[in-house]
Amino acid sequence: MDGWKRRAAGYLFFVVVALVVTAVGYQWGMRVHEGRPQTFLDSLQFAVEMFTTTGFGGDAPWESAEMQAFITITDLLGMAVLVGALPVFVGPLLENALSTTAPSRLEAALDDHVVICSYTTRAEALIEELDSNGVPYVIVEPDRERADTLYEADHRVICADPESMDGLDAARLSAARALFADVSDQVDASIVLAAKELAEDVPVVSVVEDPDRAKYHRLAGADYALSPRQLLGESLAQKVTTALRSEIGEAVEIDEDLELAEVSIRHGSTLAGTTLADSEIRQRSGVNVIGVWFAGRFDASPAPDATLTGGTVLLVSGRPAQLERLVEMSHSPVRQFGAGETVVVGYGAVGRTVATELADADIPYTVVDQVDIDGVDLVGDATQTETLVAAGIEDARTVVLALPDDTTTEFATLVIRDLAPDTEIITRVEENSNVSKTYRAGADYVLSLATVAGRMSASYLLEDRDVLSVNQQVEVMRTSAPGAVGQTIREANIREETGCTVIAIRRDSDVITNVHPETVIDDDDELVIVGTDDDVRAFERQFT
Repeated sequence: MDGWKRRAAGYLFFVVVALVVTAVGYQWGMRVHEGRPQTFLDSLQFAVEMFTTTGFGGDAPWESAEMQAFITITDLLGMAVLVGALPVFVGPLLENALSTTAPSRLEAALDDHVVICSYTTRAEALIEELDSNGVPYVIVEPDRERADTLYEADHRVICADPESMDGLDAARLSAARALFADVSDQVDASIVLAAKELAEDVPVVSVVEDPDRAKYHRLAGADYALSPRQLLGESLAQKVTTALRSEIGEAVEIDEDLELAEVSIRHGSTLAGTTLADSEIRQRSGVNVIGVWFAGRFDASPAPDATLTGGTVLLVSGRPAQLERLVEMSHSPVRQFGAGETVVVGYGAVGRTVATELADADIPYTVVDQVDIDGVDLVGDATQTETLVAAGIEDARTVVLALPDDTTTEFATLVIRDLAPDTEIITRVEENSNVSKTYRAGADYVLSLATVAGRMSASYLLEDRDVLSVNQQVEVMRTSAPGAVGQTIREANIREETGCTVIAIRRDSDVITNVHPETVIDDDDELVIVGTDDDVRAFERQFT
């Protein structure tokens, strides 16, 4: 804006000088060469008419060659002045008229909203959760270009500094239900301090990249310091420990006698290569198969002839003993775990958490990273065959990819799958959009940091939203369903309409686990539903 003002002022100064010089020259020429004296005002009128192309033919014709040359030169000058006005005035005016610019303050009163400080992939996942629950939000974005882009995409956004009390006041923080900060560890702490100075009673949720810094956010006043990387690392480590033992370490407890878990079919197990019907999972283990992940695609109603392969993930419910029997069935009877057969690639916050969990479980592992720091066993590039061979990838049973860049993760997955076709590959990715690509590259289990962070934030910010599990591929939630009251499960058509499966109903103090199509949904029932994030949002839109 300041640059435009300088250009406009310079242009106007040039026009004024040109008008005065032209008027004086015309007055002198008419008197000396044409013998027709003019007043200065008449000459100035001539200059204005010439520059604006509105006339000036009243004094024509000119007899002298000198005046004819003067008129020719001033014609060209007038055209140059007119053309110069286009980029200085007309262009910016049209751009402002046709484009949308994010405001610096909320344009309308807004209450009980969530103030989101800066737009990230984690904030994007949270916004989807808020939208599905009808909770308003406003994004405080300091970058003008990004703020305008978000505004044009119909987000409620203001361009302001989230670290300043003025910026948060412009977002009506004092009337908000909560604030969500996700910029960087240091900036988030500054935002928390400003928020508590302005509205101490408004809950503040901050995201920390380094779990060790969570205490500083709490000291600044954060009510909830999210550490999604730590939770993600713990979840990935649980997948490794489950692969080595006949027990479930990450089941979701629905009732005393009912748990929900994701169980991966290991490469080389007796289940790999069979169909769902031929596997006789229900008869042999007693579990109910709720859905199946085939190469990253969730099927809530798998066909009996669907083939189970190494890397297929079963979503099952059952009693603890039944789940453990299924884990035994999913293991490979040939490959036995030995020292160094777990390779952890990447030693950032997620990788360190994975290594710590494996060490606590007394499971040997090898750490690979590009930086030579304490805790790293092998320094090298995980996308290079030489590095992976040196790490023992060909004999490894499980590889955990904890890399910060999704593109590198995808390429490393391709290389590892080529080198070790039977090795289980467990990965993390930053963005939800890269989950399917990583599965296609050959990963057996993929968790998105954005998904985990979004669920963690939503479970805290939405008091009436009881998320039972935030660190699995699917979302497990307990919720009321007023839109389905009085109907049977079959009549509500829940699975066909939304993709969600009702696995239990809490009614008064009892939990109904034997849910069938003719089960009637009562007024005060709470349904335990399972589905992908999109499925759960569809359920909320239709039934809650």
